[in-house]
Amino acid sequence: MATPSKKSFGTAPVYFTAIATILGAILFLRFGFAVGTLGFWGVIGIIMLGHMVTIPTALAISEIATNKRVEGGGEYFIISRSFGMNIGATIGFALFISQAISVAFYIIAFTEAFEFFFKWVSSRYEFTLPRQVISIPAMIGLSVLILKKGAAVGMKTLYFVVAILLISLLLFFLGNTEYSTTYTFSLSSLEKGDMNQFFLVFAIIFPAFTGMTAGVGLSGDLKKPGKSIPLGTILATVTGMVVYFFIVYKLTSSASLEALRDPNNQLVMSDIALAGGIIIPLGLAASTFSSAIGSIIVAPRTFQALAGDGSFPSKRINRFLLKGRGETNEPFNATLVTVVIAMVFVIIGDVNKVAGIITMFFMVTYGSLCLISFLHHFGSAPSYRPSFRSRWYISLVGFVASIWVMFKIDTLFALGSIVIMVLLYLSINNYHKSRKGLVSIFTNALFQLNRSLQVYLQQTRKSRGGKEWRPSAICISRDSFKRDKAFHLLNWISHKYGFGTYIHLIEDYYSKSSRKKSVEELDKLIKNFKGKGSHVYVDTMISPSYTSAVAQAIQLPGISGMENNMVILEFDRDEPDNLKEIVENFSLVNAGNFDVCIFGSSKRTINYKNGIHVWIRSGDYENSHLMILMSFIIQGHPAWRKSEITIFDVCKKEKEEETRRNLEQLVQAGRLPITSKNIQVICEMPDRNTRGLINEHSAHAGLTIIGFHSELLKHEGARIFKGYDDVGNILFVNSHRQIEID
Repeated sequence: MATPSKKSFGTAPVYFTAIATILGAILFLRFGFAVGTLGFWGVIGIIMLGHMVTIPTALAISEIATNKRVEGGGEYFIISRSFGMNIGATIGFALFISQAISVAFYIIAFTEAFEFFFKWVSSRYEFTLPRQVISIPAMIGLSVLILKKGAAVGMKTLYFVVAILLISLLLFFLGNTEYSTTYTFSLSSLEKGDMNQFFLVFAIIFPAFTGMTAGVGLSGDLKKPGKSIPLGTILATVTGMVVYFFIVYKLTSSASLEALRDPNNQLVMSDIALAGGIIIPLGLAASTFSSAIGSIIVAPRTFQALAGDGSFPSKRINRFLLKGRGETNEPFNATLVTVVIAMVFVIIGDVNKVAGIITMFFMVTYGSLCLISFLHHFGSAPSYRPSFRSRWYISLVGFVASIWVMFKIDTLFALGSIVIMVLLYLSINNYHKSRKGLVSIFTNALFQLNRSLQVYLQQTRKSRGGKEWRPSAICISRDSFKRDKAFHLLNWISHKYGFGTYIHLIEDYYSKSSRKKSVEELDKLIKNFKGKGSHVYVDTMISPSYTSAVAQAIQLPGISGMENNMVILEFDRDEPDNLKEIVENFSLVNAGNFDVCIFGSSKRTINYKNGIHVWIRSGDYENSHLMILMSFIIQGHPAWRKSEITIFDVCKKEKEEETRRNLEQLVQAGRLPITSKNIQVICEMPDRNTRGLINEHSAHAGLTIIGFHSELLKHEGARIFKGYDDVGNILFVNSHRQIEID
């Protein structure tokens, strides 16, 4: 167990950690190049685009931080508690690596402040010193400072270097040049840069924007994170944006574009500022060192939080990294690991190759935070009650902009980042199988989407018209655990073109025990049908009788947002015990204007390759269109995809040609996948009844579809479903009205 940390920081550390990183190395080393390349409006465009990502992210963080207690880990904590521990750990690892390498990046940039020293050595001794002469001692000094004294001393140092940074910026704005004395700023006369290089320059400049969430990493050390994170982050973001605008204006009005983009003069700001030869290198040193301090304070806290959640596969590693020191639980061991990683990259001396991937990981983090905020708004969970609220459309803009910018900067790096994240997630998910799935945030969003769609579909059902038919079927069975072919039938219907609700009947009075049984059996059914490509909504119903269950079921709203228009009742053809009660309840179902399908299942294995046989008998044309459409809909399921539909029409001899012609026209006009050779017209014969023909031709069919009439059912009862002993599974169809095939 980690020692509970003492919360000691207020809003100021959040603000200064963020602003010190925002006004960092890129500001001093690359803004002049950016203005020289793109001109005034080009860089203003970069600032605006960059803040289309950072401002929504700052607002999203502020919102999420005021909804629940935020602990150590900053952005990682927020993401993991919203998206789930495994996805949170995936993004958390990427975030930590980015933060750790950023330490090295800022230290290497720190050495640029000593350019005068390297030039002096080169000119005096004709010897080129490696940058590591400065960067390695600086890294060692920073590491010793943080490891020995912790974040508290780091923050004191941070205040000191931020003061130097502010003085250097002030002297920069007070400075003048010969160019500025003759230059008249006019929006209409501004020189235009090369806008073809916009995204190339954006890729170089964007790391300047990534510092706005730096202060969030201090969340575990804040007295009131719900107050300090929003206030500090938003203030730092806005301050940085305003300073950027003024710096672009000052650069434009103080030097020509040629001078600004001179590759041999990275510190062009020193030519503009008062005492620029001293104060700008000093400001660069202060900004880069302060950014390094901010990163080296934040990165270990992310790492410690990851270990605290058991994100590593080894308990020993988790315990080692979780271990802190002192009253504030300083992440000593996590800092040690961070220092080692940073030192490796400092020794290498060039992080340009990984700068793109670092930016990508930051963009993934920002996009995730905006997406969380958007989904929270869309999900409207009662538990989401932040005291600070952004707007859903602002968060959506931030998410879309993050993804778009990733691919605009470098498509290869963007794809590489996504692949790495996916592989990392699969690895974490493999050894943390108990922490599966996304948490309620997505569920709430889906609930809201489903509700809106349901209401919309209900309100527009009349405008869709009667011709726009598709099956929305409900199937009722008490024998779900004895046979499952009725469920498969419903799944065939629901796979592509229709909707299905499967009701498992528990014949009992509603009570605590029957309710418990229904929950258990529903869980069992969902488990049984899971992984079988199911597109069916499964539920249980407690009712004292089959009749009352049918009456309840046919009044249920359809899950598709449209009313149920078809009822499927099922029986076992080998043991038709419940066939009598199906017949008795037919009039009840028929009163609701439903299409009624009675499915007689057989114990035979379904041979899908033998196809679907549709039998149309003399005087049965009211059912014919529905039967043909049902065969087409069922064939849409992958199991039936290689099967053929065969239509058999039994008619009088004198109507043979007319019947064939009508069927072929119907199939052609309806664009149904039925060939002429699969249309068989059989003439009625006095010595052979239709049942005998069906037994002869459809003995091996995968599924046989036969129509029946309600009037005939009244007179003959269950006998109309019997006499097909040689046939396997049969779907008996009664259409409430003739469906149009168009």
